[in-house]
Amino acid sequence: MKESHSSVRHYFIDEAGDSTLFSAKGKVLIGTEGCSRFFILGLLDVPNPMESQRSFDDLRGRLMNDPYFRDVPSMQEKARKTANAFHAKDDVPEVRREVYRLLRNMEGLRFSAVVTDKRRVLEYVRHRNESNPDYRYHPNELYDYLIPRLFKERLHQSNRYHIIFSKLGKSNRTAALRQELEKTRDSSAKQQNMTRAVSRKVSVATPKQHAGLQAVDYFVWALQRLYERGEDRYEYLWKAFRLVQDIDDRRTAGYGVYYTQKKPRDVAALEWRESKELGI
Repeated sequence: MKESHSSVRHYFIDEAGDSTLFSAKGKVLIGTEGCSRFFILGLLDVPNPMESQRSFDDLRGRLMNDPYFRDVPSMQEKARKTANAFHAKDDVPEVRREVYRLLRNMEGLRFSAVVTDKRRVLEYVRHRNESNPDYRYHPNELYDYLIPRLFKERLHQSNRYHIIFSKLGKSNRTAALRQELEKTRDSSAKQQNMTRAVSRKVSVATPKQHAGLQAVDYFVWALQRLYERGEDRYEYLWKAFRLVQDIDDRRTAGYGVYYTQKKPRDVAALEWRESKELGI
């Protein structure tokens, strides 16, 4: 069925890894304990958020009432983890398996992501410091830099959008995120000579408030495990993947490599990075 242009597109946004490069004393932390090598920003297009919410709530209810999980720490109300919302990093493997099964059977999910290698980001920061000694990197820069990449050509498929970002810590960056989306939309509209009015509602929320944020968390976590640990479990959800942009794999093109349903991403595609680091 062809989608109506008057329908609302619901985009849920989350990140995997962190955008930290340095310690408070300026030491490079990339790839060390507690600091990721890669940073991933993901978008999940959920066609029916209310139905997804019911499915997630039903699953959580069943698992919380299952005696098998009675003494699992993350399942306790006071832990404020799985009892509040599914989170791939915190959920025990048995729970994670059930969430993956649920996501795999959901119809219409469409996932896209942008992946950046923080060692490339470090190169950029150092080069910029050479020309401007007063420049200081801020982790928000990386997040904001990836937004135009993630949303390119994704703000023209409808005239109504609700875009929900997963809240980062205690900060409220709704205005800044909305501004980045406005710039992305205006730039794309100018390039494509589009004049159609578009309504965009932008909000920041916690996973407990939206099942869509719990779902996108699982997608970006699976992709991160591929990049950080060489795990290919993400393939279980591959049918929902639409585009993964590896923007720092510039061996064949300056814009990176795009992985799609016709060109899937796998562990073997990461071996060049390991070889390069080992000097092979």
